[in-house]
Formats: sequence, C-alpha cells, structure tokens
Amino acid sequence: MNHPIVIQTKDLSKSFENENALNALNLNVPQHSIFGFLGPNGAGKTTTMKLLLGLIQPSAGSGTIFGKDIVHDSVSIRSSIGYLPQEPRFYEYMTARETLAFTLRFFFKGPQLAIENRIAEMLELVGLEDKADRPIKGFSGGERQRLGIAQAQVNYPDLLILDEPAASLDPLGRRDVLEVIARLRKHTTVFYSTHILDDVQQVSDTVAILNKGNLVAQGSVEDLLAGGDELVFHATVQGDVAKAQARIKTQSWVSEVHSSAQNGNTLIKVSVTDEQAAKTNLLQLLMAGEDLVVTDFQRKSHELEDIFINIVEGEGHDN
Repeated sequence: MNHPIVIQTKDLSKSFENENALNALNLNVPQHSIFGFLGPNGAGKTTTMKLLLGLIQPSAGSGTIFGKDIVHDSVSIRSSIGYLPQEPRFYEYMTARETLAFTLRFFFKGPQLAIENRIAEMLELVGLEDKADRPIKGFSGGERQRLGIAQAQVNYPDLLILDEPAASLDPLGRRDVLEVIARLRKHTTVFYSTHILDDVQQVSDTVAILNKGNLVAQGSVEDLLAGGDELVFHATVQGDVAKAQARIKTQSWVSEVHSSAQNGNTLIKVSVTDEQAAKTNLLQLLMAGEDLVVTDFQRKSHELEDIFINIVEGEGHDN
C-alpha cells in the first residue's frame, strides 16, 4: 500500500559562507511512517530540520510539507507540526500537567473537561501519569524528553519532528523514549533525526542516511538490510589483530574487515560474499598464526550498522 507523501524535497540545498551544509537533498517521507533521518554529527540533519520548519531559508532547491511550500507557506505548515528540539526547555517550577495545560492554551479552545482529557491522554501516551503533578526540576533526562514529546503531540499534529530525541540519554531513558516513538505510529507521521543506529533499526520503518550534507541511501529498513549480498561474521579476540586481519583480507570472498575495542577484547567484523567458504575457513585463518585467541565466533545477520559504516567510510568520513 502506497501512502501519500508528507515531506518531499527536491534538490534542497543550504550553504553557510560558501560552505555546503546540505547538497541537493531529495527526500520522500510517507504518511504514517516512522522515518529515521540518520547520520553522523555534522552531517546536516539539524540544518534539514530548520529548513523544513522555515527557520532558515534554502540556498537552492525546494520542499513541501502536506503539499505546501516550506518557504512561502511556513506559518501555515507549522500549525500542523509538533517539534521537539534536541534539548527541550521547560519552566522548572511547573509540573508536567501544568506544562501541557500551558502549551495547549495556544492550540485548543475547547471546554475544560476536553482539555483535561487531552492532557491525561498525552501523559498516558508517554508514561508519565505517576509524575504528572511533580515539578519538572526533579525529572530525569528521559522523563524530560518524554514530556517534550507529549508537549509536541498535544495539539494532535499531522507531523511530528524530533531532533535527536534519545541522543544524550542512558540506556533506560533511551528505551523509554523509543517505546513512546513506536506508540506514536498510530497517531501521526514521525520524522526524527539520530546518529544512533540501533534506535533506527528498532523503531523505524523508513530511513534516510545523510553524510557530509549528501543523501547516500533512502528506503525501507527491510530493503536496506536486504540490499546487500554480504553476510557478516563476528569474532571476539585477544592478541595480534593486525596480523589476523592481514590474513583474512587476502581471501577473495572477504569484502570488508572492521575491528573495534570491546570490554578489553577486540571485536572483528568480517563481511563475506561466500557463506560456505567463511564457515570452512574463517576461524582457521583467524587462529592460523597462533598469535590470536578467539573467545567467540558467530555469524550475524546483516545489520544497519554494517551498511552505515560501509557507506560513511566509503565516502571518506573523518571525525
């Protein structure tokens, strides 16, 4: 089933003092999707969001939201959008219930009972019913983000834009925010930016990958994960990793090798094009020089992280 397009950009570009922050972006965000806008820090994600919200003007190209031009119709567009910045700000002395009531005054003029019911609905949606009447100054980072989502959603927007909603949270806070985002699927279209790959794979159905201002991939998560013929094997090792990697890279069925530190060990990720050859030979190659101890070895399903690393490193990303 094809859903209508909520956000569409055509060659949308933005330069700051002759430096290109965004280059000819072509996005298509379907209605009722949870659209993950993925990229490393500095990729151009926040610039894109500011352009969509009409907070800055494009240098070239165009964009529409609900079929309306993001430059000429920005005021009209914003009335149908909920927005959560990366670090939301609140009146610390207010409670969550008071904050939502204060926000709702700008959008809804219904009777008091309807206002109270909507506030209760939002508090339940984000799991803050038991914190509703506590001052915000005592809230954790995750609770603040969830309150920010409730605040952005309280006017029943047709589109919710979230800028790095889980970036600075601990694992429990991230989990709670992602659960809220997943619940929003039946309420609105969600367009959210992140540099955390696992978040995208958990809750998104559609994703775009941005790197150095360039759109390098776009599609459903399923299509991106199925797009490559490669399989990935993980080996947790101790010892001379460089020599082991050199041995592995000589094999014609090995396409990529990446290593990273992990809890005092080294995790080697090997992408291969021939599963049988890898099963037969890879572990022997790792241990061939007796310079390495392998503590864990297993095949992994293709992950978004592997696709992301291949794309970004292939474009010569530097931190």
